[in-house]
Amino acid sequence: MDRCQLVTLLEAARAQPEATWMLAEGGDAAALARSVPLTNDVLNEAIVCYGQNGETLRPEQGYPLRLLLPGFEGNINVKWLRRLKLGTAPFMTRWETAKYTDLMPDGKAYQFTLFMDAKSVITKPSGQQQLHPGFHEIQGLAWSGRGCIATVEVSVDAGKTWRAARLQEPVLPKCHTRFRLPWRWDGQETIIQSRCTDDTGYHQPTRESLIKVRGTHSSYHYNGIQSWKVERGGGVKNVYA
Repeated sequence: MDRCQLVTLLEAARAQPEATWMLAEGGDAAALARSVPLTNDVLNEAIVCYGQNGETLRPEQGYPLRLLLPGFEGNINVKWLRRLKLGTAPFMTRWETAKYTDLMPDGKAYQFTLFMDAKSVITKPSGQQQLHPGFHEIQGLAWSGRGCIATVEVSVDAGKTWRAARLQEPVLPKCHTRFRLPWRWDGQETIIQSRCTDDTGYHQPTRESLIKVRGTHSSYHYNGIQSWKVERGGGVKNVYA
């Protein structure tokens, strides 16, 4: 046993039922502090970790304690945990005002983007790799903080057509899912992309559609389709397509 359920700690501390938010504060130099809603999902799944793979947490993993919130963005899984504080509203730390917010096209800021939206990325081939004409297996990772990955599609012609990729078992909720697709490259310049759908029906958006909704200042939460350009010489680089 190298973890404790958050709900067990809250029960031991005799948390009051009106406590609907929790402040998680880290002991790092930046004093990262994030507000966490005490929803049923959080209470059922959140854990406080003090070990990993049978040994004490390593410093880079948050020794001595780390909060783990399955499905939430990484920055909310506070490392070097030193304090949990309960309240009836978000604590509005600087990380939730100046940081980790989305400045919308109308100038308003969208706060508390907590769950990781569905996203996929091709890892092979990818940036700075070198290809030769012939057979290749496109490989990548897909994930969603809201459940399981249902499908992944791959395009080898800049989004004109899409083919279903094979998902590698096991396909688990709130976990990375590997995908593969055989591809024969003819040596011509092209752009390869992937897009995924999770079991809630959410589709990974294009960059253009994401900008229409969130503007151009949502880099903290960007989950648009990733594009790799394969040049005639076989070089691979990142592009916006």
